[in-house]
Amino acid sequence: MQSQLKQRIPNWQSLSQSARTLAPGLLLSVTVAAAATFLAAHYGAPQMLFALLLGIAFHFLADDSKCQAGVEFAAKKVLRFGVALLGLRITVEEMTSLGWEVLVWVALGIALTISIGMLVAKILGRRIQFGVLTGGSVAICGASAALAISAVLPKHPFSERNTLFTVIAVTAFSTIAMVIYPIFVNLLGFDDRLAGIFIGGTIHDVAQVVGAGYSISPQAGEFATITKLLRVALLVPVILVISLYFRSHPDKDSEKADIPLLPFFVVGFCICVAINSAHILPVGVTNTLSGLSSWCLVSAVAALGIKTSVKKLFTIGYEPILMVVIETVAIAAWVLVGIYWFF
Repeated sequence: MQSQLKQRIPNWQSLSQSARTLAPGLLLSVTVAAAATFLAAHYGAPQMLFALLLGIAFHFLADDSKCQAGVEFAAKKVLRFGVALLGLRITVEEMTSLGWEVLVWVALGIALTISIGMLVAKILGRRIQFGVLTGGSVAICGASAALAISAVLPKHPFSERNTLFTVIAVTAFSTIAMVIYPIFVNLLGFDDRLAGIFIGGTIHDVAQVVGAGYSISPQAGEFATITKLLRVALLVPVILVISLYFRSHPDKDSEKADIPLLPFFVVGFCICVAINSAHILPVGVTNTLSGLSSWCLVSAVAALGIKTSVKKLFTIGYEPILMVVIETVAIAAWVLVGIYWFF
């Protein structure tokens, strides 16, 4: 008994040491996330954008020996935990409630947008990974998708810069679309169902989808939210395909050649969807964990901002902006075709 106790003591000491090592950087990331949440609630701007900008302001701490480990932990481990908990926002019943024609059309739209991203990236002389990152972010769920996809892409010296740019770009375009798209669907004379499907099928970030949908009507907001959650649910097969592709097409210039087939956080996402679909957890617990997911993602974005310098960000050029514009127009056009032909 005493020998077993002695064997356990070093483990607890190691755990305590790890906590002390991670605490400063992790606390910094959470504090930035809390400030971003406060500002977003009071000024109506996107929470993720505030987290990025505030994080960038603290870039001088990125190389601090006390903060470095915790910031890295928030940018990777906390991110993946938050993505896994996203599954608690989705049920299988919600995904199928719009009809199979909408489900199939949305899935094809995601594949098309990512393919266009890869093609445009190649034409503009950018890495295929960058096209996958921007295309997947536009096609699925904006900043959250950017963080999840970047976690399984091969790493290279510009990975963090590209991820930060993508988060900023899709957040900015989502905010613009939140204002313009409700006016657009009104001019086209869409009813609440079609307006909701267009809003949920085209705007990048979940928060902006909810804002745009409910600005039209409660019914449009509900359809928009369900359509958007359908896109979020398709993050899992997209991650799987990306992993398979880059395992079979390794990048010689990448720092990391070993790409996981199905990352643990994606498995966790699937488990959370199953739990939510089966209504195993009380509503209060589900809502709490869903809120925790949001905090994790905002903290991860804050950490990403802390790690990235403005100087490096401005070296990205005009091509990535053009890529996001083309992808945004492509998915909007695709959803419009579906509305006029099938829905």
